Amino acid sequence: MRLIFIMLLLLLAALPSTAAKAKGSCSTLQHGGISYTVCTVDPARSLMRIYHRDPQGQPFGSFDSLARQLWKERHYPIIAMNGGMYHDDLSAVGLFVEHGFERHAISTKAGWGNFHLLPNGVFWLKDGRAGVTETARYIQDQIAADYATQSGPMLVIDGQIHPRFLPDSDSLKIRNGIGLDPAGRVHMVISETSVRFYDFALLFRDVLGCRNALYLDGTISSLYDAETGRRDRLFPLGPIIAVIGTVPQ
Repeated sequence: MRLIFIMLLLLLAALPSTAAKAKGSCSTLQHGGISYTVCTVDPARSLMRIYHRDPQGQPFGSFDSLARQLWKERHYPIIAMNGGMYHDDLSAVGLFVEHGFERHAISTKAGWGNFHLLPNGVFWLKDGRAGVTETARYIQDQIAADYATQSGPMLVIDGQIHPRFLPDSDSLKIRNGIGLDPAGRVHMVISETSVRFYDFALLFRDVLGCRNALYLDGTISSLYDAETGRRDRLFPLGPIIAVIGTVPQ
């Protein structure tokens, strides 16, 4: 396994810098006393996918497992992040779409936990475009996504912070989320220290310019960044959002 990743790192190092920029890059920023890693991707110039199960039907469960399968397909991960909440068996809690096929149905139920802190939403990919759409609107617009994952709550909805978030909340956790800016770029963000929902949403809206942003998870939040060699491995993963490259012939 170590040999595979050494090969991947050597391959990435050999790519032209312009190609690396086209596929996405991660950087660290500070806002409100909190440190974040922000990975920015242009889906029109990058190959983005949402993964969950391998060809045998088993959840990947980790970045390492996904990397091994991608290598067999002559691809490699550039950036990856846990992409939605899951049950104990790693199955998706809400909507999951892969290659245009709905693998798990969308959920509109209220209930306990962050996923059901309505409104929740869907991150989706289609024809080189990405979207972050509140669940009811996703259904109303009849979006036929190539890839999609549902999570919740929404962090930012049409430029407004989720109405249930409190500026003085004492709920502080490592969190990750995803948002879309007016240029159509995707921002995948993970906090490096604990943060409340409200401050996390402010980062997406006021710093990254995202009119819509979606919470992906907390505590288990994980990032893979080939450029820096970061591969978080502390927790099992359900759906995985990834930017991938193609191994040269």
